[in-house]
Amino acid sequence: MSTMFTVACNNSQPAQQQEQAPEKYPQGTFGYDLDFLRGHDSVIVLQSDGGMAQVIVSAKYQAKVFTSTADGLKGQSFGWIHYKAFTGPVDAHMNAYGGENRIWLGPEGGKYSLFFPRGAAMEFANWKTPAVFDTEAWKVTKQNTASVSMRKDMQLVNYAGTPLSLSVVREITILGRSEIDDMLQSRDTTLRAVGYGTANTITNTGKETWTEKTGMPCMWMLDMFNPSPSTVIVIPHKAGDKVATTDYFGEIPSSRIRIDSGTLFFKADGKSRGKLGIHPQFAIPRAGSYDAQNKVLTLTIFDVDSSGKYLNQEWKTTKPPFSGDAVNAYNDGPLADGSQMGPFYELESVSPAAFLKPGQSLSHQHMVFHFTGDEGALDKVARQWLGVGLDKVKSVF
Repeated sequence: MSTMFTVACNNSQPAQQQEQAPEKYPQGTFGYDLDFLRGHDSVIVLQSDGGMAQVIVSAKYQAKVFTSTADGLKGQSFGWIHYKAFTGPVDAHMNAYGGENRIWLGPEGGKYSLFFPRGAAMEFANWKTPAVFDTEAWKVTKQNTASVSMRKDMQLVNYAGTPLSLSVVREITILGRSEIDDMLQSRDTTLRAVGYGTANTITNTGKETWTEKTGMPCMWMLDMFNPSPSTVIVIPHKAGDKVATTDYFGEIPSSRIRIDSGTLFFKADGKSRGKLGIHPQFAIPRAGSYDAQNKVLTLTIFDVDSSGKYLNQEWKTTKPPFSGDAVNAYNDGPLADGSQMGPFYELESVSPAAFLKPGQSLSHQHMVFHFTGDEGALDKVARQWLGVGLDKVKSVF
């Protein structure tokens, strides 16, 4: 099952008319984050609806969407940004700048891992995020007020010892409000909204076909958002006996996860580290979250191939390599020593394994929407797209 999107935003403001952030906006607002990021990068700002909906994109910081707003510079900033990472020393394992939509390549673990040297024990000391999507800049190939396209050529070696030559192209497009209304079939003017699509394409630029013998990569979208004590992740799924992997970092406590009538609920307060995944045969191409404290409904819509082979990403070489999940969610929390990177939470989607001949490509599309406003109107969107009312979401934990 797959969902595709077509975008053609015609109501964006010219770049020269973009509203400029003053020196000081309160932390938590879009204006604050825009001002902060401009101190480190000439970021790209996409706009629609007279500047009320805005998205910050950075080619310097690995083609990520850093954050967005539905209410202009004074509105809430939806993406999690790790401010300390921009001026701290380069980390030997991962440089977590944050961002509400970033692209990684997988698998993280397993016999085709891109994060561990060949033969190394799969433990933290040996784990390293490849620089091409950790610290290196990407090239802007096309840009206007509504969209930007970026490219990165990569040379990687996987855990099987196979050299991989590839390129990744990533196009990010902000949607106008009329397009969001048409797509989601919601025309409630009491709601404020921002939405954007990402079209991600990987191409085998080498001379060898990627097979089960050589190994192959996959594309991995990770959306990092700001939690609150009342935030709950909501993932609809097909019915089944064992729909989810719930022990990536140890079994998630039953007080923080619930699977009920085709819906998985996961507490996303940034206070307890845990990760889960939905198996491809049970995955539905959408997920979301609701922050009752700030009245923010977030939706993600993405491609799912129920018959595709998804790579196992766990830090184990003993599991079958194609036993991976198509949808993931993560809640940040303190590590054993009490330290914590966040808090944040993540909604994630993954492409199938890229079995590509030289010159062939695989695409994966992933969209992000945020809605704020009247809770009754938010409830209608949640029921339509997540299959559950907000009263249920607020009372499940």
